[in-house]
Order: sequence, then C-alpha cells, then structure tokens
Amino acid sequence: MVFDVGETLLDDSSEWGRWADWLGVPHHTFSAVLGAVTARGRNNAETFGYFRPGFDLDVERQRREQAGRGERIEETDLYPDARRALQTLRDAGLWVGIAGNQTPRAADLLRTLALPVDAVVTSGEWGVAKPDPAFFTCVIELAPGTAKQIVYVGDHRDNDIVPARAAGLRTALVRRGPWGYLWADDLTTRETADWVVDSLDELAATLTRLP
Repeated sequence: MVFDVGETLLDDSSEWGRWADWLGVPHHTFSAVLGAVTARGRNNAETFGYFRPGFDLDVERQRREQAGRGERIEETDLYPDARRALQTLRDAGLWVGIAGNQTPRAADLLRTLALPVDAVVTSGEWGVAKPDPAFFTCVIELAPGTAKQIVYVGDHRDNDIVPARAAGLRTALVRRGPWGYLWADDLTTRETADWVVDSLDELAATLTRLP
C-alpha cells in the first residue's frame, strides 16, 4: 500500500490558506480560482500565476521559509481517518508507504508525525514528480513485491490513478478534496481505478478482507 499525501492523508486547507495569505488575497478568492484551474484539468500550480504573473513556486517557497512562514504539517492537518486506516493496514500485515508530490521539507515534517508506515518519500527527494512514469518506477522500487501487488491510493485522476495504473499498479481513488469529488464518478476513473471509496477506513476494511 502506497499513499499520496495531499487530500489523501492530509487536508490541504491550512496550506492553501497560508498561500492565500502570502499572496494577499482572500481565502475564498484563492479557492475559487484553484477550483476553476482544477475544473479545466490543469496543474494546480497555475493558480498562483493568476494573482502574480511570473510566479516562481520554488522561489516563493524559499521566501516563505526565510520569513518564518514556511510549510507546516501538524497532526490536525491529517484527515480523521488517516492514522487509523494506516494502523489498520499495518496491523493486517501489509507494507505501508507514503509517496507524493511534496518537497523534501514536507517529507521531514511527515516523518515527525511518526505515522504507522514503513517509509515516507516525496517527489522532491526523488527528483521526479507525478504524473511522470519515473515517479511510479520509484514507487515500485520502494515497495516490496511486484507492481501488480502494490496499491497506489490518491485523490487525483490524472496524477495518481491513470499513471499508476499505466505503470502496472492497482489503484484506489478516495472521494475527498476538490479533485476526488470532481473525478470520483468520471468514466476514466471508473475504468482505471480498482476501487473508488468515500474514506480511508472504507478502503482499509475492504483490503483487509481480501484473500
């Protein structure tokens, strides 16, 4: 079992709010533009350019850190079922990992939460991000077993489900966050995902019942 991070294990509301504050725009305005970008099937990083043309995400992340307003991941950012579901899967004897499109600092912050997992890795540490097939090659190398024995869990059709399936992994989409709700009933999702679930508890219960 390998889990995406944002809007799968973590509720991203606080981090998006901090970006809105950094840009000096109301939270609802930022969210509305993010939603429009999402609905068009575009990379959510494009949201920033609407408020600040020429926005450089890496540069601004560094500026936030220098200003003492950098990334934070706390226990309260976890979805209520995240730690519980991870523990259920571990208790059932499954190998559990985390691998998502985050920075190296986010990986360190996740590790400080001491989640019940076997590994935590981010795209920033690997130097390759979803949906690049090389990311999922790294996932296959990270987790034990063959590709078809690995389940990749995420909320994003185009970044998680489709490329993971193309790499030979089994896939599960969780209906949460803007992308999860938008694409849970999408035809491509339904044809590509092995499971579409409403919670990680539901997923854990389903997978621990499999022979």
